[in-house]
Amino acid sequence: MQSYTIGQAARLLGVSPDTARRWADAGRVATHRDESGRRVIDGKSLAEFSAEIAQGDDDVSYTSARNAFPGIVTAIKLGDVAAQVTIQAGPHRLVSLLTREAVEELGLEVGMQATARVKSTSVHIDRT
Repeated sequence: MQSYTIGQAARLLGVSPDTARRWADAGRVATHRDESGRRVIDGKSLAEFSAEIAQGDDDVSYTSARNAFPGIVTAIKLGDVAAQVTIQAGPHRLVSLLTREAVEELGLEVGMQATARVKSTSVHIDRT
């Protein structure tokens, strides 16, 4: 059975390593030490826990876009009508073309958190 480090589990769950560590410390998900002494989570336990938290998450925004990439805004190019927003989400660089008005309404600025949602060839931006 595959095991996951706290950092790997956090990435899979879409949370920070500190959050995953707090959940493990609180006993919400079981951990054990591997042969190197690292704290790891059994794959089956992680799968069960991820399904459990997905059912209980009431703060989820509902959207039809399936591929969400939370990250940080690294660049904004504003034109008279159009805008280009670049988000770095882990190893992924996503670029969205949208209206200048949409960028202003979202209050997007370089350095703020945002989520790029990719569906087909469209990249949608959510301010997070």
